[in-house]
Amino acid sequence: MARIGTTDLDVLPLNLGGNVFGWTADEQASFAVLDAFAEAGGSFVDTADVYSEWGDGHEGGESEATIGRWMAARGNRADVVVATKVGKLSTRRGTSRAVVRAAIDDSLKRLGTDYVDLYYAHEDDQDTPLEETVAALGEVVADGKARYVAASNFSPERLAEALRIADELGVARFVALQPHYNLVHRGAYEGPLQELAVREGLGVLPYSSLASGFLTGKYRDGSPAVDSPRAGSAGRYLDDRGRRVLAALDAVAAAHGTSVTAVSLAWLRVQPGVVAPIASARSVEQLPDLLAGATLELADDEITALSDASA
Repeated sequence: MARIGTTDLDVLPLNLGGNVFGWTADEQASFAVLDAFAEAGGSFVDTADVYSEWGDGHEGGESEATIGRWMAARGNRADVVVATKVGKLSTRRGTSRAVVRAAIDDSLKRLGTDYVDLYYAHEDDQDTPLEETVAALGEVVADGKARYVAASNFSPERLAEALRIADELGVARFVALQPHYNLVHRGAYEGPLQELAVREGLGVLPYSSLASGFLTGKYRDGSPAVDSPRAGSAGRYLDDRGRRVLAALDAVAAAHGTSVTAVSLAWLRVQPGVVAPIASARSVEQLPDLLAGATLELADDEITALSDASA
């Protein structure tokens, strides 16, 4: 188990992504994935109010509502660590005080609960004074509607400022960070942002941990087309560097008798600050490789080989 930053939340080091629930995974498939995750010892589920507004005929909140119905059907709310986000839904855009206060109530209603464990500012809303955002999120914690607050898609400078403001105001400070980070997308996190997260004791929970599926090994020269809405995003990584990474992943996976997916997550899991990579599964069949990545232990030379291949 791994602890999220300075919180009292101990989780399996895999954060199950909820972006597919109610979208590419219908309710039956979503419940099956969530059941299998829980049975394997998983408890940490990530969602957002905007999931999956982008889908045809969707308005956002589909993922939260699916997770809420699952928790109600299983009677397991106390056993699930729920993270959701505010800021990107078109009808609740930004992180002004008014939006945050309305959005948290919307999310709680869809989730069928009176609190979430982790509540993110989904992005840095630069149209709202940072003092207002930090204070509004602090109110959510003070009101008992979230246990902790966190940040996603913040620059190191703005994140540092938000932490300073929280301390100055005496309100809940961010305890976690959700950056875009994986073996082929390293520059956005490594460097000043990583140094800040480690220094401040933030639990880092990377999204796009498998690079839209590229780091599962499905996207290769001559491979059949992959039926996924993320195929276009994944395909952009198939360049000389991407091929080096796949070759290194293949070698490590073969040495451990495991999958490229598991190795990709295991590499990410041991990077400074990282607590639990976020990865989603739209079917139960995809889940074992994700779970394997939560426990696979790589040797130092294997970690180095993967880092060098992706440099």
